[in-house]
Amino acid sequence: MLDATRAALVELGWSKLSMGDVAARAGVAKTTLYRRWANKNELVVDAVAAVFDEHLELPDLGSLQADIEAVVLSFASLLERPETRTALMAVVAESTRDEALRDRIRTAIVDRQKHLVLVGRERAQARGELPRETDPATAARTADLIFDVIAGAVVHRALVSGERVDAEWSRGFTTLLLHGLAAAAGGVTPADPRT
Repeated sequence: MLDATRAALVELGWSKLSMGDVAARAGVAKTTLYRRWANKNELVVDAVAAVFDEHLELPDLGSLQADIEAVVLSFASLLERPETRTALMAVVAESTRDEALRDRIRTAIVDRQKHLVLVGRERAQARGELPRETDPATAARTADLIFDVIAGAVVHRALVSGERVDAEWSRGFTTLLLHGLAAAAGGVTPADPRT
């Protein structure tokens, strides 16, 4: 059903997509869909969430810089997929008027992908690249901020500005994230611990 939803989105677009279209493509009755999803919005959010769950990973490339660069490129690649691009833009737009939908996006997509930040931070701490936090509340707020900065920048560049997220952009963004404005403005790229 989720595959059928993504296929229908690519072919029909958000405005023409209906529960009936998805049911017909999936070979199920509409009542089957409505037993799991109250409406098109919920169905599309879950279809997008499944793509992120299946394809977005944080590789262990030996350094925090390399890991972030790779996840940025992976995320951008997902946003280039027609079904993800169409669905994400549509549900985000709809969520501005629908608090329940906004909550569903948060729980089905955002909260489930935040684990990548936690995994990456744990690896970096084990390698001595980041200090360990002693206060769990501060650690949680920091993880939220890191996720928001990375996801927000990539979504803005790929979907709002319509610019490519390539290796050069990912490297510059990661340098800015890890080393601040001075490093980015001066063109200083800190030594890569992999070399």
